[in-house]
Amino acid sequence: MPKNKSFVSLWLDLNILSTHNFMIKRQNTLKLLMVWFCLLLGQTVYSQSDYTGNKRVTGTYAITNATIITSPGKTISNGTIIIKDGLFAKISTSAQLPVDAQIIPGDSLIIYPGFIDALGEQGVASPEEAKRPKDMDPSNPPNHVAGITPELEVLDYWNIEGNGVEAWRKNGFTISQVAPKGLMLPGKTALVVLGDEKSSNYLSTASGLYAQFKTPRGLYPGTTLGLMAKWRELYKNAVLKQEHEKMFVAQGNGLARPQNDPSLAAFYPVIDQEIPVIFQAKDELEIRRALKLQNELGFRLVLTGVEDGSSLVEDIKAAGASVILSLDLPDPKASKVEFDEATEEAKKAQQRVVEAYNNALMQAAHFEKAGIPFAFSTQDAKSGEFMKHLSLMMENGLSEEAALAALTINAAEILGIAQYTGSIAEGNLANLVITTDKLGDEKAKVKYVFADGYLFEYEGEKPKVDMSKAKELVGTWNYESETPGGTSKGTVKYEINAGELQGEIVVDDPDGSGQITRKLKDINYDGKELSFNFSVMAQGNKLIVYAKGTVMDDKFEGTLSIKDMGKYSLTATKVPEFKL
Repeated sequence: MPKNKSFVSLWLDLNILSTHNFMIKRQNTLKLLMVWFCLLLGQTVYSQSDYTGNKRVTGTYAITNATIITSPGKTISNGTIIIKDGLFAKISTSAQLPVDAQIIPGDSLIIYPGFIDALGEQGVASPEEAKRPKDMDPSNPPNHVAGITPELEVLDYWNIEGNGVEAWRKNGFTISQVAPKGLMLPGKTALVVLGDEKSSNYLSTASGLYAQFKTPRGLYPGTTLGLMAKWRELYKNAVLKQEHEKMFVAQGNGLARPQNDPSLAAFYPVIDQEIPVIFQAKDELEIRRALKLQNELGFRLVLTGVEDGSSLVEDIKAAGASVILSLDLPDPKASKVEFDEATEEAKKAQQRVVEAYNNALMQAAHFEKAGIPFAFSTQDAKSGEFMKHLSLMMENGLSEEAALAALTINAAEILGIAQYTGSIAEGNLANLVITTDKLGDEKAKVKYVFADGYLFEYEGEKPKVDMSKAKELVGTWNYESETPGGTSKGTVKYEINAGELQGEIVVDDPDGSGQITRKLKDINYDGKELSFNFSVMAQGNKLIVYAKGTVMDDKFEGTLSIKDMGKYSLTATKVPEFKL
């Protein structure tokens, strides 16, 4: 085999020559090289539904020839999904397309069920701060001053156009259990769809009673022990009050009329096992305290925002509690501080920081191994770090199937909505996330999101270039790549045009018609890290080649890759400029 062919040609040769039958060769090659990004999008027809329950009007869509992950571990290849009136109308490999359907080619794209945020705060505003009455007894403050307002409903403070909704929808989230903001008992959670602004978007007005280990300063309960005592008092008083009300309705005569107490009445659905307590318990101590209250009082418990619960998996399993893990991972910087010349005490402290960081990365894998289904919470997490954090968890033992389950069917089952969402099935709500690569892949981008049957299109982040450093790249670079077929060589040229960094690469034509020049796309360069991609046509199909690496002076070291065909080394050296 020639030693100086372009890496594109070498890869194509390897994949074509590795088979014996021409038809098999062609099919296998097409499977590897079929990367299409020419997506056609029709006009969106918006909903007219609202709180009055008016009939919903929407468009009909057909997403064709895509890889469809209907639920964890279940895949349909080259499938078509038809969406009509906000529902999945048909899922098949041979579906007949409706004449009024807006076609979205799904070639090379992967379709997942829409992600579900098991607890978040997207679109939720904070209520007004309670004013303290004059001459108030700090040992017995009014409930609303002490952060005890379980009767409040989060939907009174939620707006589909509020902060964070769009950012999390861009990450593929289509449903969220939103939590009210406040202290100990801020109110009831609700289930909402992150859909069109003209729709009501709520699935449940009261899905759980939200609780936290947060107390007001200078007032009772004030401390964690006080909070535990107050919890018992409220719950037991609510049980007595509910029994009183039932007896009064049943017999009346001889019984005092029950007085209205909204805070205690808010516990009735919890006492009747209609809704759970959604208890935010981040660390091991808080988890133990929440489990203790559940054991004493008997309510259904969902532990949310868990950041350090790996050592309690057996206790959680024994309690029958559901688990929602935090997507907010610790900052890795503290775990990477060098302590070579530090004291032994400082080194031990640093070691604890490293262990805590590693435990956080492996927590989801521990729960998967223990057989405890869990979901994810976006509370306190940054939307821009979602894919990064998910990838870190998967690199530390979390399987792809378990990660998808946590984002879809597990969350739906914990929230009691699996009968109509959490998987791609005919009749379910049309909630989808459509990506360019598999879940957890560092190159994966969300291209489309369907929420409640409404289409949202995303092109991803624009390339970022530090123009003050870009001039260092300008010129010609000779590249080499070591592939299984030998060493491939070529040139890359960079220039600054109209204030933008642009480039082109010279490679051999995969179809054998000499050399061709291709433009570089999505160039990112911060003065050190450099990445770009370019495309070539092979057997009539578009092939995307990705390059990524580090620039040091006039040297580049990195990798290049093609989807499903592995990574290979890539080096380049800048050609010196000769001036007269």
